[in-house]
Amino acid sequence: MLLSGLKVIDWSGWLAGPGCAAIMADWGADVIKVEPPTGDPVRAAQYDASTGEPAGPSFTLDNRGKRSVALDVGKPAGRRAMLALLEGADVLITNFRPGGQKRLGLDYDSLKDRFPRLVFASITAFGLEGEEADKPGFDMTVFWGRSGAGRATIPRDQEPYPNRPGFGDHTASIATLAGVLAALRERDRTGRGRLVDVSLLRVGVYAIGADLANHLRYGAAHTAVPRRERPVANAGYFRTADDRWIGLVPRGKADFPLLMRALDLPEYADDPRCLPPVSDPALNEALRRAIDAAFARLTLEEAGARLDRADLGWGLLATLTEVETDPQAHAAGCFVEQPDGVGGSFLAPASPVRFPGLDIGPAGPAPRLGEHGAEVLREAGLTEAEIAAALDGG
Repeated sequence: MLLSGLKVIDWSGWLAGPGCAAIMADWGADVIKVEPPTGDPVRAAQYDASTGEPAGPSFTLDNRGKRSVALDVGKPAGRRAMLALLEGADVLITNFRPGGQKRLGLDYDSLKDRFPRLVFASITAFGLEGEEADKPGFDMTVFWGRSGAGRATIPRDQEPYPNRPGFGDHTASIATLAGVLAALRERDRTGRGRLVDVSLLRVGVYAIGADLANHLRYGAAHTAVPRRERPVANAGYFRTADDRWIGLVPRGKADFPLLMRALDLPEYADDPRCLPPVSDPALNEALRRAIDAAFARLTLEEAGARLDRADLGWGLLATLTEVETDPQAHAAGCFVEQPDGVGGSFLAPASPVRFPGLDIGPAGPAPRLGEHGAEVLREAGLTEAEIAAALDGG
């Protein structure tokens, strides 16, 4: 397996840190999840239907294939156990705030000399520097809100709405994974690990980077606009006769006449005034009305067939049920069979990258809280008395 032999300590909660570590577990790393005695907060959000325990499908997605030990690292025995785990670790992933790490003596500066080969991945809301470095934050408040992504996305005629749960966190998971793998590659050359600094703010700014790059260079502040005001008539979403929505993104000016002919609107196809971008607002509005009316006469199946014959780029605004049954999503490897821990399995999202020729999937179910405590601490070299003391609060 790709990451076989790599030992990862996942000292994080919620989604961004655990998500990164779960991908590494899917890819073959030995991932040990260090939780407080009360467990990762996400455990309490939903109960698993198979086991009746607090660990629903969302928790399982971000924690499958890991081993769990419950430690109170605020107590001497728990902290000693944590340090013993780090002795043989390649990577530490944490999203505890910098101030809390420092108070526990488990921040990068406190550990780097003792564990020079350790790659220390710190995921925060606002980064490790600046006045707000120790403030709490979540993907909705920082990735979506503070980065500008939400304001650029929500049309101005609508009330603000949040991003879906974990959307920013999982983007940060992928960013963290990239940083960790780059740091491990560097360690292969130098023999030394390093600090990897990932923040929801920086990830959000990069995610909305196409808009922000234009703003930084030219002062433009483009945001999503209502459908009736979209500047390119043949871009956006269009409603079909059976009340479905089709999204269109033109590749260039050549797509406009192709779409017009596909929609039986030849009078616009050869009119040079209609080629985007159209400077005349009245003409642009007429084009929008004509395209809307053409789609309104076609069912989703009919419209899709016409767009495919014209080799135009389009996509259905799909429901989650449609994604689940989409043959192409299955062909692309979007799903895996997730063991449920009691002899069965259920369909779950796959990790985001496929490696043709390798059968990569969940290494196992999500662990029960503290399920592997004695096992992993024994592997770390603790005596039975030390294990008992470390697990006393777990």
